[in-house]
Amino acid sequence: MKFVVIGAGATGGYFGGQLAKANKDVTFVARGDHYTALKARGLEIYSAQERITFPVSVVETPDQVGRCDVVLLAVKCYDLERAITQIEPIVGPDTRVLCIQNGVDAPEMAARRFGPERILGGLTRIEAVLLAPGVVGHFSTFAKFAFGAWERENGPFEQQLFAELRHAGVDCELSPDVRKALWEKMLGLCPVAASTSLTRSTLGEILSCPESRAMHVAAIEEIALVARAVGVDLGADATERALRWHETLAPSVRASMARDLEAGRRVELDQLSGTVARMGRELGVPTPMHAMIYAALKPLALAAQERHRASGEPRLYFGEYLVRAGRITNEQLTSILRLLKLEEGRGAPLRVGDALVQLGLVARETVEGLKEQYDVLLAERGRNTVW
Repeated sequence: MKFVVIGAGATGGYFGGQLAKANKDVTFVARGDHYTALKARGLEIYSAQERITFPVSVVETPDQVGRCDVVLLAVKCYDLERAITQIEPIVGPDTRVLCIQNGVDAPEMAARRFGPERILGGLTRIEAVLLAPGVVGHFSTFAKFAFGAWERENGPFEQQLFAELRHAGVDCELSPDVRKALWEKMLGLCPVAASTSLTRSTLGEILSCPESRAMHVAAIEEIALVARAVGVDLGADATERALRWHETLAPSVRASMARDLEAGRRVELDQLSGTVARMGRELGVPTPMHAMIYAALKPLALAAQERHRASGEPRLYFGEYLVRAGRITNEQLTSILRLLKLEEGRGAPLRVGDALVQLGLVARETVEGLKEQYDVLLAERGRNTVW
């Protein structure tokens, strides 16, 4: 099978990288510094378990590739419409477009352009960040991938794709009902994103406060009701099941959307609470909680979008990387920066590492490992473009 990865960031880079590492026919589409780095040095996947670099095929625009078997559409939701237009030259009669965005709208959007018979819905579970151009950081012990045919049963093509992914070492599942799987993910992801973004609190703080816990539960319930209205039954225990899972997560959890809003980056608000509120209006299902959350956060999302249009995304700095990687919480980062009298997220890793130890957040040997990893990357690139 011939694969093309559109959106070779953290998630697309990692899973596309697994295919490339297994010598599958895969081409990445990238732009700017990311394209230059992939072309010159290859793709680097960097984790607690391993660090590996390998050459990859990369182009700047999809029309440089030609027709393919599978388009892995891994862009963020807010870039999806543009990406769908860009891939038209490489989508043939037998091509499948595999959408792995958050939310539940992406496969339907792609189906309107290419027809449902060419669409695969997909979902991932991974903690990964793009540390630098050409460098993917994978900081979870898991990297799960699920997909299935959209609005039809899985057939020989889906079975072959499943076999290709498994052969490449991807922890993959062929879903018999991918629409339901997407709504299940929405049920788990969206309330955490909504409540932690709105309150600027951790999940543990939200669930331990009766008033905010009630808000969080209402956000879960509204998603289950909207899903049922579109024909997806998540079960009578959907709310209790999602809440039980949320209670097993670390109390310090904050959704990436909450951190991105605070950092002034674009977010997928329209595809999460915005979608729940919109579908509720269209279907006559009351969704007052998501409507309120969407209205409250929309000005921040629009401001971030305007900043991006003017100057691009803010850089991910070392301190923020530590939070995203799950090494420290936002509150701990604030303490570190106060201790060091640094601007938010900035500063040499040596000083941040020493502060981690001084505050008793990590062991000295852990910090030494972080320093070594950071120093190697800097030596290869010659300047601080990593964290």
